[in-house]
Amino acid sequence: MSMKEFLDQVAARNPAQPEFLQAVHEVVESVWDIYEANPRFKKGNILARLVEPETVFTFRVAWVNDKGEVEVNRGYRIQFNSAIGPYKGGLRFHPSVTLSILKFLGFEQIFKNSLTTLPMGGGKGGSDFNARGRSDNEIMRFCQAFMTELCKYIGPDTDVPAGDIGVGGREIGYMFGQYKKIRREFTGVLTGKGQGWGGSLMRPEATGYGVVYFTDAMLKTRNEELAGKRVAVSGFGNVAWGAVKKINELGGKAITLSGPDGYIYDADGIKGEKVDFMLEMRDSNNDRVQDYADKFGVKFFPGKRPWEQACDVALPCATQNELNEADALALVKSGCKAVCEGANMPSTPEAVKVFADAKLLFAPGKASNAGGVATSGLEMSQNSMRLSWSAEEVDKRLHDIMNRIHESCVQHGRQDKGYVNYVKGANVAGFLKVANAMMDQGVV
Repeated sequence: MSMKEFLDQVAARNPAQPEFLQAVHEVVESVWDIYEANPRFKKGNILARLVEPETVFTFRVAWVNDKGEVEVNRGYRIQFNSAIGPYKGGLRFHPSVTLSILKFLGFEQIFKNSLTTLPMGGGKGGSDFNARGRSDNEIMRFCQAFMTELCKYIGPDTDVPAGDIGVGGREIGYMFGQYKKIRREFTGVLTGKGQGWGGSLMRPEATGYGVVYFTDAMLKTRNEELAGKRVAVSGFGNVAWGAVKKINELGGKAITLSGPDGYIYDADGIKGEKVDFMLEMRDSNNDRVQDYADKFGVKFFPGKRPWEQACDVALPCATQNELNEADALALVKSGCKAVCEGANMPSTPEAVKVFADAKLLFAPGKASNAGGVATSGLEMSQNSMRLSWSAEEVDKRLHDIMNRIHESCVQHGRQDKGYVNYVKGANVAGFLKVANAMMDQGVV
């Protein structure tokens, strides 16, 4: 069977799932030569097994709003692969949530978790619930209703969800409380918990910190560093916030943030009280980055994305497919040296090709944004041992993990004239560990 025939089969089995098929295509294209050259993998039909989730749960979430009206949302949990550990992946609450998006995220999570070297399988879940305009009590009731169903399928040695878009510390707290009440046990069944009841220090910042650590490691392969670099950042949530904090710490200058309404450009750099204001923006649930421009008197560009601004480094930290071919061409033309994905699959395939053709440093999210799930894994370890590490200890372990991920990508992605194809390197490194574990465990 050719690669095209295989991908056509996957497409036929998963109609109307473009995000999932995009993720599958990228991985299969990267690992196909290794798969073809390995008789064990072919005999075990590893790729066909890998692209099929082990379990998909869909459930009704019925809850009562403040007006006494019953509302109904749809909940999901995709338990994709458990070859190297319990399922691990976030919960996303957003009206854009579909089966395709969660399958894409769960599939990516397999390889991301594998790259961390921690024992975690891949999963993802969420709901089409929209928190905008909801009261705190409504969010609590929805989270409790959601967990009443989800608790049937998860556990500390089975499936350990975390937060994602629309699910922060508040939502994790409400869901953990409901799980504890129903199951009558206090376990590490969720990560991203409050620091006073089992959460890890550094977890909110971890994804953004990891992205910046990975970026710095990439730049050092060309004898450069982040210090002194102008960095365009998209988004303004947890990932962007953590990234901006670490950019400042390493001597760079973050110059943009973005939201659904457009983006801001801050020539002086996003630092000090401006970083603190990002937390207020995130907690407001109004998706307006213009609030930053209004408060600090900087330029706001409605309906646009930040990639038109000249920068040395670009960190797309908002959502999938936010950076297209035209954006990529603009970044290359402006002299951008590195693009490091903070979100999951924020660059379209056409954009990735532009970066590859230009031999620009480009890191896919499954490698560069693995710091979040890596720190979730560290939280699981702390929960299992009934102890808590200091922020410095967690940050050091996170930095070490990101450096190891970078080394794995370089090892498997090095090409002619020293160029590193980080997409191929990340996919191959993640795939080999999972595929070998699947073969060792038989046809299950």
